[in-house]
Parts: sequence; C-alpha cells; structure tokens
Amino acid sequence: MSPADLKPVRDHIAGRIIGQQKFIDSMLVCLLSDGHLLVEGMPGLAKTTAVKALAEAVEGDFHRIQFTPDLLPSDLIGTDIYRHEKGEFEFRPGPLFHNVLLADEVNRAPAKVQSALLEAMAEHQITVGQRTYPLPALFMVLATQNPVEQEGTYHLPEAQLDRFLMQAVVTYPTRDEELLILELDSRQQKTTFTPPAKPLAQAELFAMRRAVANLHLDPRLHSYIVDLVQATRTPKVYDTDLGRWCRFGASPRASIALARCARARAWIDGDEFVAPHHIQAVAPEILRHRLLLTFEAEAEGVTTDTFINRLLNLVAVP
Repeated sequence: MSPADLKPVRDHIAGRIIGQQKFIDSMLVCLLSDGHLLVEGMPGLAKTTAVKALAEAVEGDFHRIQFTPDLLPSDLIGTDIYRHEKGEFEFRPGPLFHNVLLADEVNRAPAKVQSALLEAMAEHQITVGQRTYPLPALFMVLATQNPVEQEGTYHLPEAQLDRFLMQAVVTYPTRDEELLILELDSRQQKTTFTPPAKPLAQAELFAMRRAVANLHLDPRLHSYIVDLVQATRTPKVYDTDLGRWCRFGASPRASIALARCARARAWIDGDEFVAPHHIQAVAPEILRHRLLLTFEAEAEGVTTDTFINRLLNLVAVP
C-alpha cells in the first residue's frame, strides 16, 4: 500500500467541505494511527459533515449519536433484554459496536455517559454486568465538541481527554472559502449526493497501518519526543514564563502518540523515514488537550497553542 491509495479518501472529504486541510490531515493521521479524534469548533463549521464524509469513504458501519444532558450509558453500550420465549437475558448491542462512531457535541453529556465511552476508547471493549464484549477491529471515535464557554457544555474529564489521540480545532473560513461554500451548497441542492463507488476496504486500511508502523524512526528522535513531553512537565527549566503558565504536563501517552502520528504524517507525505518536522507538525494536536494551564496564564490570554509553539522553539532538535 502507498499514500496514493489514500488519495480517494482525502478527495472525497475535500469534495464535501471547503478548506480545513489541516483538519482533514488530522482525521487521516488518526485513521492510520488507530486512534480517536476530538474536534472542537463553533457550530456550523462542517465538523459533522467532515466526519460523515470520512465514514462514507471507509468500509464499515457508521453511527451518529447526538449527546444530550439526558443521555444514559445504556444508550451507548446497549443493554440486556429479557426474552420470555427463551427464559433468559439477551444482550442487545448499542451504537458503540459500529466501526466509525460520531459522538456529536460530546461535552453536552454528563459524567456517567463519558465513563461508558472511556472504556470503549481505552480498551476496545465494553462491560455490561458480569460480561465483557470486544468491539470491532476497526473502531474509531470522532467526537465533536463546542467551546466550553457555550451554555450547556461540560468540561470533559482529563482521563477521557488523554484517550483521544489528537484534538483538532476548526476555525472560521476565510472570505474566499466562504464564497466557495455558497457555490458548493448551490451545486449540492441541484444534484443528488452519491457516496464513493468503492470505499477504502478495511483490509487495505490495516495494510496501511502496518506500513506506517514499520516506518523508520531514529532513536535520536525518540529522545527528542521524550524531551518534548518531559518539557511540558518541567517547563521552567526552559523558560520562566512557561513555568508560570503550566500546571500539569502531558502523560506518557503523549510520547506514544507523537511517535505514532509522526510516522503516519511522514507516510502520508511519501517519506521513507520520520524527520523532526513531522513530529513538530503533529505536536500541537497531540499536546493541546493534555496540558492544563494555570489561572495566571488564562488571565494573560495565553493559550495551549501559544505554550506549545514556544516550547517547540526552545527544545533542542537533534
């Protein structure tokens, strides 16, 4: 398998939304890295459309769940149904047993629902009563969330945030892009949309993942990745302001994610080995949801992206 085999997937997504190339790249990197993606942005920025387009371009079952404050854990994982004719309980699987799951506005649901999603994301299984059920080999959660400043939203637990491989931030389009959005909407109103004739087969996707995993990553870059993650925990060693801004750094999952996603980024670019710029390209999406800034940083208007970009400029590149 080669990066050219992934081009139909990219083209299909790009045909449904205008711009947002970085967001599309993040979805493809997560797909190749066997991870989950958290997407944040204001309503109306085509987050859901993009995720549905990815699901259409990949072979497998797709399900969308609208997260609401009254959602129950059983609405996600399923429940045991009593069968009178058999005199026993039978498990009826919930939406989590689909291959691609869109968790729309995930931060509008309470903690109990988030905990049900946590096991599925972390262990590819769910537990109901005394029994544990494995999830499909291809299982990917793409969750959208609105900024927490909006009414009716909750902060996701740090443990759940850490299970997301990457967090993409979708911003407003430019003026030219918005004009193209109007043209695209006019065309779609006149024609019936058809999904791709031949979605990417799961066997092909798994072959791509093996190729990504086998891409060369120099031991010196292992050290660079660890240095970056360690720097989020002891930032004052590099800069006094960074030390004031960060309360908690990234976990070892961030190191694993940087290595996996850098390989995927290099493979998509058609390179035969990972270079430092591949690590730097994926670092913001991997680190931004794993850092907890201080109140002092928030008062000064410092964002996690500001912190990460400054850190990338200070940690030595091998």
